[in-house]
Amino acid sequence: MPDWAKATPGEMGMDEAKLGRARDYALEGDGSGMVIRHGRLVLHWGDLRLRYDLKSTTKSFGAAALGLALKDGKVKSLDDKARLYHPTLGEGKDANAQPGWLDKVTLRHLLTQTAGFEKPGGTCRMLFEPGTKWAYSDSGPNWLAECLTLAYLRDLNAVMFERVFTPMGIKPADLTWRHNAYRLREINGIMRREFGAGISANVDAMARFGYLFLRRGRWQDQQLLPEDYVAACGRLPDALRGVPTVEPGLYGKASSHYGYLWWNNADGTLGDVPRDAYWSWGLYDSLIVVIPSLDLVVARAGKSLKPTPEHYAKLIPFLGPIAQSVREK
Repeated sequence: MPDWAKATPGEMGMDEAKLGRARDYALEGDGSGMVIRHGRLVLHWGDLRLRYDLKSTTKSFGAAALGLALKDGKVKSLDDKARLYHPTLGEGKDANAQPGWLDKVTLRHLLTQTAGFEKPGGTCRMLFEPGTKWAYSDSGPNWLAECLTLAYLRDLNAVMFERVFTPMGIKPADLTWRHNAYRLREINGIMRREFGAGISANVDAMARFGYLFLRRGRWQDQQLLPEDYVAACGRLPDALRGVPTVEPGLYGKASSHYGYLWWNNADGTLGDVPRDAYWSWGLYDSLIVVIPSLDLVVARAGKSLKPTPEHYAKLIPFLGPIAQSVREK
């Protein structure tokens, strides 16, 4: 798929006026966007080739890297202890873990924000025993990136371009991944990347990544990521059910609508959006949205949308009209 085939909203069973409302709301934060339905580009705005700093949307790319490691047999199970892959995980000048906590951290904890590491992207303190709470963290995903780097013994940027990005037609001009901004540049002589943030990409690359997830890890005739794992990324894991959320004033009912480093609508917080919808979400409101039941992918990047008192509320004027624009499923 070198370029997206194009179609009008009407040809794809969508209401053009509702799509326009979503676009106009997004453009209050400038930037660019694309709406893809049935694999066709039905709406776009802004410069589709301009790269944006995606911030925490990088986390969802990290989830893809873990899926690839599972496919390659570099990782055996999400319930493996993280220190099996990274013996010094959690250690650092600012670490303070209680005895035994670090030995309990699993890859699943790192993947679901339940490992216990505080927010900043460095080595950081632990706030709670792994698995007992949900806390939004950059440090936890960054430890996961190091686990995978050590499992592959390769720069994850090279691995992802070789195995995922290039097969999808994503080039270095479309997506770049900075060096780690919080820790030493290398680990065991290998370039150290991070999952907390760090990727800059254009909305075309974002949409392609979303389409890979919409198709459950398949791109044309290649199964790039494990199908079951990709499907699980957008669902609420059993491990999160009933887990208290740290700082609910900032993150709302996060433990009721989070997946594998993707946000979701599993609890129906967004009433006009299907419950199977899930999305990456970074500072400045970079979004890669996947809605399987509507065969829909949306990519948006730019400046921040209007702030709202509730965590999910700023998404309503954007995702609501897009979902409601679908007249024919």
